[in-house]
Amino acid sequence: MGTLLYGSSRLEIEFEDRVMAHLQLVISTKLRRREAFFFSWRDDPVIGDGRSSIWLDPAIPLHFRYASPERHQLNREWLEELTQSANQPAGLSLTTEPGADISRPRSRV
Repeated sequence: MGTLLYGSSRLEIEFEDRVMAHLQLVISTKLRRREAFFFSWRDDPVIGDGRSSIWLDPAIPLHFRYASPERHQLNREWLEELTQSANQPAGLSLTTEPGADISRPRSRV
């Protein structure tokens, strides 16, 4: 599990490294354009099985820390889906990777 460290308080949000690699590309593209947006995901059942959202803005510190040194091959279809989501008024919503045999990726806040 990798960790997304958010804001000056360094809120720790855990995602699988593969999920985080896709998020990093989509999020960094939006932030490079100086676009702020919401990012939402479903919480891990351990913390209540709800959902969480954070406001992403170029001025807010963000750090992607991966658990493993390997670089994951990116799924172009998933990147396109996540990018389309990020460009909607509700913001980026984490979805299951197309073709994945696993349940919805979840984070733990």
